[in-house]
Amino acid sequence: MLAATILNGCASKDVRHTENTANIGTGILRKEVFALVSSAENSSIDYSKQYAYIEDIGDGRGYTAGVIGFTSGTGALLQVVHEYLKLKPQNNSLEKYLSALEAVVGTDSHEGLGDAFLADWQIASEDAEMIQAQNTILDDLYLNPSIAFANEEGLSVLGQYIYYDAMVVHGPGDDEDSFNGIRMNAKASADTPAMGGNEKTYLQAFLDARSVIMKKEEAHSDLSRLNTQQAFLEAGNETLALPLTWTMYGEAFALDESSLSNMAECA
Repeated sequence: MLAATILNGCASKDVRHTENTANIGTGILRKEVFALVSSAENSSIDYSKQYAYIEDIGDGRGYTAGVIGFTSGTGALLQVVHEYLKLKPQNNSLEKYLSALEAVVGTDSHEGLGDAFLADWQIASEDAEMIQAQNTILDDLYLNPSIAFANEEGLSVLGQYIYYDAMVVHGPGDDEDSFNGIRMNAKASADTPAMGGNEKTYLQAFLDARSVIMKKEEAHSDLSRLNTQQAFLEAGNETLALPLTWTMYGEAFALDESSLSNMAECA
């Protein structure tokens, strides 16, 4: 991963949710979940240093970049750059890559991008506007929909996190390999709490359905992130109560109030 120094904290917009007053879109829970996902995406719990991250991880989606792994192949990276241009319309070093980013959507191509784009992405990611742009697209594409779906189905904070992590990796599509395809397969196997079912049983069905999809791709065949969620589920930690300990790709991580206090606020 490329080194980065981020001088600004992260910021989020208002989170749309229904019944649950506790949600992973705000406050300490947002920080916890950002740290958990960062351990899987970047082998670090300090998410505030991941905004400048960019590389091709060989998953067929081109470049994976930023705090949540926006990809060029899916168009998410293009959306971040468009949002960045809205916030910083003048002297924007990434504007010249718009045509190339549009052309590579649906492919793993680097054409028109390459080392120059990697360097400019790193520099741009130190701007407050770029950090805000990444957080806006993260909220709109992944976090807010995950919370809304979890609330609709009567899931706990743990369920919100499990949904969010799946949304990040598989995208918000409806085909069988995307988030909603996994969700529909899980609902075909077990009732959600909103349907009168048991949350643990349903979330286990969701993890089982997701594991099938994960194993299809070499880049995602290590199920550490699912094993982490499984451990929290088995422990009955529905609120993601601290302290948390887990292992991701063979590396041990721990999270407590002290470590979270040293990370950027996600207000």
